[in-house]
Amino acid sequence: MDFNPCMKHKLIRKTVRMFAEAELGPIAYEIDRDARLPMEVIEKMRPLNYFGLQAPKIYGGAEIDSISYAITIEELSRVCAAVGLCVSVHNSVGLYPIERFGTEAQKKQFIPKLASGEYIGAFCLTEANAGSDAGGVETSAVRMGNHFIINGTKIFVTNGGICDLALIFAVTDLKNPRESASVFIVEKNTPGFSVGEIEDLCGMRANPVSSLFLEDCRVPENHLLGKVGGGLRIGLVALDTGRIGVAAQALGIAQAAFEASVKYSKERQQFNRPISSFQTIQNYLADMATEIDAARLLVYRACDLKDSGQPFGTEAAMAKLYCGSMASRVTNLAVQIHGGYGYSKEYDVERYFRDAKVTEIYEGTSEVQRMVISRAVLTKLT
Repeated sequence: MDFNPCMKHKLIRKTVRMFAEAELGPIAYEIDRDARLPMEVIEKMRPLNYFGLQAPKIYGGAEIDSISYAITIEELSRVCAAVGLCVSVHNSVGLYPIERFGTEAQKKQFIPKLASGEYIGAFCLTEANAGSDAGGVETSAVRMGNHFIINGTKIFVTNGGICDLALIFAVTDLKNPRESASVFIVEKNTPGFSVGEIEDLCGMRANPVSSLFLEDCRVPENHLLGKVGGGLRIGLVALDTGRIGVAAQALGIAQAAFEASVKYSKERQQFNRPISSFQTIQNYLADMATEIDAARLLVYRACDLKDSGQPFGTEAAMAKLYCGSMASRVTNLAVQIHGGYGYSKEYDVERYFRDAKVTEIYEGTSEVQRMVISRAVLTKLT
């Protein structure tokens, strides 16, 4: 295994970092405060292929490898995690399932629009009684001729407020939801599709998370992704990929908090010397650096397995589990190092602290990741 990043990966990191610091750095505080996705920056990202990172070139995508993808999400999230979240969800669980499970007609119709950023994608599984329990979906899809009539409500939809296309999980038989769970491609202009109010969240505030309502939403049968009853498989495959993105988000947040803490510790004076000279602060920084490096290797391992065509679900779950908890620990230490200033919105570590927590929750809570990992471990040892 080569632990030295290749020239391509170094260039991608440098390019994305320069873009993020120039375009997102000056407004990161403001858009978090105002809970506003910066569409002026999104417009600049569209021609740069941020919305088609791993999409095939024949559909207008960049078709980059998974480590390059993770680096891109990490560097965006290092400056503005909410925009990193937008890009990650769009690529991993919005576009990718269509690439993996769509018909050729569906790919030609939707992937170019998603890859160019003309369409922003969303992934809609979570409901009031379904989230960790993917089999608890209550949104229904009833076949009527050559259409499906969908009724239900999806909650906590990342990109929900701006999505042009949503992958909707619905069941065709409410008495047998697991076997009848299906996925439908629904465009925002479909009659019966509407967007709820933007959620007032603790972190990731610049991402327009919302509910989506489907009321007698009439969807053509050729917008069924895969086959009837194939929804759970599509969801699990999509989430494996999505977890790499979440891990990379967490990694970017932690990296930002660490860099801010190193800088602050050298500048902050107590007892007539910088606090970086105190062993306690040095220990904090050593722990932060070690955990970040360990997390990055877990992410890269999952990426390498994915690109080599090997099973990577367990490794993606490990990366997501560790990176999420690591980001919470690192940002907590960053606040501690900054003291009272760390609790003030004048310092970015306060935002990093809030943003980090949700990486332990969405696209499978840490508890769900442990279930995935433990099943793999127990299967291997029996």
